[in-house]
Amino acid sequence: MTEDVTPTIQVKGLEKSFKDLHVLRGVDLEIARGTIFALLGSNGSGKTTTVKILSTLLKADAGTATINGYDLATQAAEVRESISLTGQFAAVDEILTGRENLGLIAKLRHQQDPGRIADDLLDSFSLTDAGGRKVATYSGGMRRRLDIAMSLIGNPPIIFLDEPTTGLDPQSRLDVWDTIKGLATGGTTVLLTTQYLDEAEQLADRIAILHDGTIIVEGTLAELKRLYPPATVEYVEKQPSLEDIFLAITGTPSAAGNAAEN
Repeated sequence: MTEDVTPTIQVKGLEKSFKDLHVLRGVDLEIARGTIFALLGSNGSGKTTTVKILSTLLKADAGTATINGYDLATQAAEVRESISLTGQFAAVDEILTGRENLGLIAKLRHQQDPGRIADDLLDSFSLTDAGGRKVATYSGGMRRRLDIAMSLIGNPPIIFLDEPTTGLDPQSRLDVWDTIKGLATGGTTVLLTTQYLDEAEQLADRIAILHDGTIIVEGTLAELKRLYPPATVEYVEKQPSLEDIFLAITGTPSAAGNAAEN
């Protein structure tokens, strides 16, 4: 049997302007199924605009895109059925409990047995003990995990995560990283936007840098490192970073430590 190598997301020449402001000037992307693809860029580089276009929330001025085999321009309904979007801020109802939030989305998506779906997701995202509490009592990391869990209802093959760890504390950030890794392991294609370079290093199978409206470089972390001269070897005493200190004091393993164990 021949392996299907057709990209799950394929973008060519994407352009978008807001009056005289040219945000996207011809973005090209190819993202393979079941991988984590990190789109890096500074504020205003066009990361969120790209995600909004690919999730049918904005219309591009030019260019084409195919999402899960569907044409973005002519098959928008099918594209929406194939994706889920988690924005920069958790879209959860603080008055409802975690279980009620999940059950509500399951009902809106016409899923059978919303209660079972809610319980399964609470378990998968380590939120079972908090499932009966109002979301107003949740920490930032718990809200983000619940938000991602809500976006997975209906088993979309593609999920867009727009700066998912912005504003989170170090422990919550690590929890969300583990969640994202689990999505890809389960076969979900993840397009992740972030400003945090270490986040891309920890998570991404491939990385693209968006600058001045275009992708200026794209590849694996190893490929990107080869673009630069070899580092000069110097023997210096390694000082712990503030994150190392924080995680050590709180008894939390670092992301690097987790990676070494795996």
